[in-house]
Amino acid sequence: MTELPYKIATLVYIFDGRGNTLLLHRKKAPNQGLYSPIGGKLERGIGESPYQCALREVHEEIGLTVQYSDIRLCGLVAEKAYEGATHWLMFCFEITRNINLTDREIPEGQLEWVPISEVHNRPIPESDRKAIWPMMLQHSSQILKHLGTPATPEVFSLYLDCSIPGDMAIVHEHTASCEQPPGNQP
Repeated sequence: MTELPYKIATLVYIFDGRGNTLLLHRKKAPNQGLYSPIGGKLERGIGESPYQCALREVHEEIGLTVQYSDIRLCGLVAEKAYEGATHWLMFCFEITRNINLTDREIPEGQLEWVPISEVHNRPIPESDRKAIWPMMLQHSSQILKHLGTPATPEVFSLYLDCSIPGDMAIVHEHTASCEQPPGNQP
């Protein structure tokens, strides 16, 4: 088997407090033509952390400056052989406060507010549809609050094997409670 590159990225889910999440209708690869949360690859050459990457991507893509205390790690996703070309390690975050901004075009595509109840009806990547979004519905503090679900959000870990096209294997590796990081990071 050919060795594939391993990329590390963040996904950041943003909510408006009215039952909507901000999605990017992507006009660039990966996932061109599909809807996904904002995010991007870690700048590994400078030793960027997943939290730093999430904060940077939020600022770069929607112009919002958020602090460590504004984000929460919801889950980890290891994805083997996505599109037969790349392994991914993704850190799924959420912004823990409501955000208000208008739909708009950015270089990566169109930002749109989508009702939480309608996300599954949009064209989203298979891994999001079958694994990541269902876990976010169970583990996002913002979604749980919107649904009025009295639960303590936990952090999930998934392993998605995409090496056989059309037959993604999903392994729910772990779920555990996770404390919010202290707010005094650099």
